[in-house]
Amino acid sequence: MSRLSRLTMPSTLKPHHRLFFVPLLLCTRPWGFRIFMRIFFRIFMARFTIPFTAPFTAPFRTLFNTVFIVIFMLAITTMTEAQTLKFKDINDRANRPTPTHKIAYGNHADQYGELWLPETKNGAQNTAQKLPVVILVHGGCWRADLPGPELVAFLADALRREGVAVWSITYRRVGTKPSAPSEKFSPYPDTFFDVANAADKLNDLAATFNLDLTRVVTTGHSAGGHLAMWLAARPRLPKDSPLYVAKDTTKPLAINATVGIASLSDLEYTKIASAQACGEDTVDLLVDSKNRKDNVYRDTSVPLLLPLNLPQTLISGSLDKIAAPAHALRYRENAAAKAETVSLITIEGSGHFELIAPWTAPGKLVVETIVAALLNKK
Repeated sequence: MSRLSRLTMPSTLKPHHRLFFVPLLLCTRPWGFRIFMRIFFRIFMARFTIPFTAPFTAPFRTLFNTVFIVIFMLAITTMTEAQTLKFKDINDRANRPTPTHKIAYGNHADQYGELWLPETKNGAQNTAQKLPVVILVHGGCWRADLPGPELVAFLADALRREGVAVWSITYRRVGTKPSAPSEKFSPYPDTFFDVANAADKLNDLAATFNLDLTRVVTTGHSAGGHLAMWLAARPRLPKDSPLYVAKDTTKPLAINATVGIASLSDLEYTKIASAQACGEDTVDLLVDSKNRKDNVYRDTSVPLLLPLNLPQTLISGSLDKIAAPAHALRYRENAAAKAETVSLITIEGSGHFELIAPWTAPGKLVVETIVAALLNKK
């Protein structure tokens, strides 16, 4: 699939505006752009004069025409700006890699993790030394109707090629159907219980797969970035929170660092800033605003759990319209107010999904950043 999406003509344009939009549509294709610019400069600009030439000198007309060209080209640049990757470009990409193992941590079909283990040159599993672990949490606006761990399969594969184990987890989300009539599910607290129990499942897997649980980094994309950072914040949960009673929450799996990829860590801000992308009621459903009388963000939104007392890195794409760099900037300000330093990386020209596409330059930088955090390199 092409990385450039064709522009479509807005249905709201008036007829005389549509005439102006046609050349802009042509400009989205290289051949169309060349043809249009040839016509524009050789025919239109050659004959262009401002309607009332008499009162103005030749230099003024030249300046006017120059300004006109600049404005026109800026309009073309804005309308024909290269489109960034969409999730379908990743989901539909051929030869999606597969994990080494798929392991359940609960009874529901969505309660499982994918274990990606590095391989030796002959294709055998690398068991010669203990493997550091990346806990990877997929995004999708916390919604069950959007893609799950398959969306980060290429990222998981790229990470294991760096010689680390990847525990890519999925979980019940907003809109998840119960697996049995007797099963009750609410995103709060169950989505949070799921990611906590999935992380703690590594305690059961460590001996079998030679995992080094003294070197664990959490990372996630978008909504998964929020949950990955929330995992790192579990020791900071209020003791009167229902989430505090999740499996081993009194002593959760130790996390050494966390990397948020286009992370929607601040739920209160996300509810407003990313409502168009994720749905106006998604955050409310996630935290059960309707039925809770306490501060619904005090145990769910990462800024209210600061300081985390561990290294944190937030990666943003400058063209990201789902999780704009403002999310990361606000988080860093909140952390600074708690005397905690957060590293920010803003990748110019990247949208939301390049960050989990390791065949792109932004995706490669994300892989390097996660591995550096895992190996405690600066």
